[in-house]
Amino acid sequence: MKISSPRAICPHQRMRLGVCYYPEHWPEEQWAKDARRMVETGLSHVRIGEFAWSRIEPEQGRFDWAWLDRAIETLHDSGLGVIIGTPTATPPKWLVDRMPDMLAVDRDGKPRKFGSRRHYCFSHAGYRAEAARITRAVAKRYGRHPAIVAWQTDNEYGCHDTVQSFSDAARDGFRRWLEARYDGIGALNAAWGNVFWSMEYRAFDEVELPNLTVTEANPAHWLAFRRFASHEVETFNRAQVDILRELSPGRDVTHNFMGFFTDFDHHAVAADLDAVGWDSYPLGFLESFRFSDAEKLAYARQGHPDIAAFHHDLYRGCAATGRWWILEQQPGPVNWARHNPAPMAGMVRLWTLEAMAHGAELVSYFRWRQAPFGQEQLHAGLLRPDDGSAPALGEVAQVASEIRELGSLGSAPRHVALIFSYEADWVTSIQPQGAGLSALWAAFDFYSGLRRMGLNVDIVHPSASLDGYALCVVPCLPIVPEILLRNLEQFKGQVIIGPRSCSRDSDFAIPNGLPPGPLFPGKVARVESLRPGLEHCGDDWQITQWLEHLETDAEPELIAGDGTIASWRAGGIRYLGAWPTQNLVHELLVRAISNTDLTTHDLPEGLRLRQAGDHIFAFNYAKDPQAVPLSVEGELMLGERHVESAGVAIFHNIVTVPHIDQNLTGISKA
Repeated sequence: MKISSPRAICPHQRMRLGVCYYPEHWPEEQWAKDARRMVETGLSHVRIGEFAWSRIEPEQGRFDWAWLDRAIETLHDSGLGVIIGTPTATPPKWLVDRMPDMLAVDRDGKPRKFGSRRHYCFSHAGYRAEAARITRAVAKRYGRHPAIVAWQTDNEYGCHDTVQSFSDAARDGFRRWLEARYDGIGALNAAWGNVFWSMEYRAFDEVELPNLTVTEANPAHWLAFRRFASHEVETFNRAQVDILRELSPGRDVTHNFMGFFTDFDHHAVAADLDAVGWDSYPLGFLESFRFSDAEKLAYARQGHPDIAAFHHDLYRGCAATGRWWILEQQPGPVNWARHNPAPMAGMVRLWTLEAMAHGAELVSYFRWRQAPFGQEQLHAGLLRPDDGSAPALGEVAQVASEIRELGSLGSAPRHVALIFSYEADWVTSIQPQGAGLSALWAAFDFYSGLRRMGLNVDIVHPSASLDGYALCVVPCLPIVPEILLRNLEQFKGQVIIGPRSCSRDSDFAIPNGLPPGPLFPGKVARVESLRPGLEHCGDDWQITQWLEHLETDAEPELIAGDGTIASWRAGGIRYLGAWPTQNLVHELLVRAISNTDLTTHDLPEGLRLRQAGDHIFAFNYAKDPQAVPLSVEGELMLGERHVESAGVAIFHNIVTVPHIDQNLTGISKA
């Protein structure tokens, strides 16, 4: 049973707004004023506590609860629901001094020292015990407090490259994990192909971590270590979840995942959560990742049109319940990207409404007030350090009113299932075979192509049901589980299989019979990666970066001018043997969708659509006004058909969308 407080965040209700707040950063006499101002702005929830260990427990065993008691009561008295974080992302100095070997060790063998955050090793048994102890103490103190509506475990697992630790504790844990996974050291040697370069072991306690080798380590060794490191995150999180469920029954448990981050299996961690959270920084991500200079200039103050939406749909698909939240929403310039421009006026409102359209239950802005000290002094909040209103505050108040007017939106129709596995990105990062060739970015590029056509996309685990979809896209899936093969065999819609799919077995060997195996009739006889400028050009599309040569009786479908084949078709299945660049993806999607009953839209640059229930949202990320195509029908509820830059239009469509179970993962929460 969930708690019945009106502040509880519940599915099938209108989206709520919140903010991240750090009462320990501000004079106590300011707390009540802050809380009143939050409520006046339209906020109903506040996230606190995730970095407060040194104030909660200044010395080992000596707790100071008084300040936090008063802070929670102050927020509660103002009508705010509190999301409280376990403070394990910032172990205090006294704990590090007591067991210095708890520090993570980087790939170069150097300890990740105290002085910032996330300086612990997931595999250290002593730190795990301390993390459980502080979690239990905080949960025992506040677990049944009426203000507490949810818990966040830790903070941003893996941030600052901290999933993998190369410590003695990790090495010993890895050996135990391997011994449990393989039926003897001979089985490991055979599975990894350790006869190559005389890498055979005589016992599990001879296996080292795969860093610091003369040249690249065995890719099978790296994949096993990636799986182990992910498992450590999963079990670390589960230990906290179990404590919170015991001591704070009825409250949601969440965690805040990050953008374009694949170092652990988020599906596995999410299986233990009630709602999946993520931290949305569209401008920071645009600057920090592999977008072109032209895109970074065109969308510098708006963010790429598909960054936020991609993660909304990714994390909704990770959630075993289909429930997801934004726990940190960018409200202004950040401090951590290469360049940190301010959002265009209207973008904070747009990002908020877009999250609503994709099914968010909560959007929480980071942070309430900009900090005048510490590492994030240049990270904007809703208030300036002097308490003056930052530009986003007015947009939040406006969008809060609009959300109340819109109410609950209902279920979204299923158009396209896009299959993504974190393991796929591990494989392509371990053995890229060409610069920038990543399963994550193959998924993003297919996703972006589908969004440009106005379609709803669900990003789902390979084990997810495909019922109700017209199109299934598998962008890049080197290791294909049996359940996906069965689901595809029964699937009645169109299928697109991307490059490198079914190209490795579970231990990173090329499978017998060669790829793509049972996914598509034929064999990949040769693969090559192409340097910039080495292209095979078709009509308005190009083969670049990657090319597979198939031996197959299937029908060649996309053929370049020099006769090089980009894709083949066998019935309702298409296989793409080239890297999914924008124009090539568009050509392939047009052909596949023509064999479905899906309706697409010819959208101008920067305009995106999302259908939710009987509403169709239009979001303009372009610098200039854009017109919503006349193919989008319905009564205009908000905005204009000619959408200003950073503007939103909402149409009411009379077509009723049947309710569909939002559990997209196919993964049990057990």
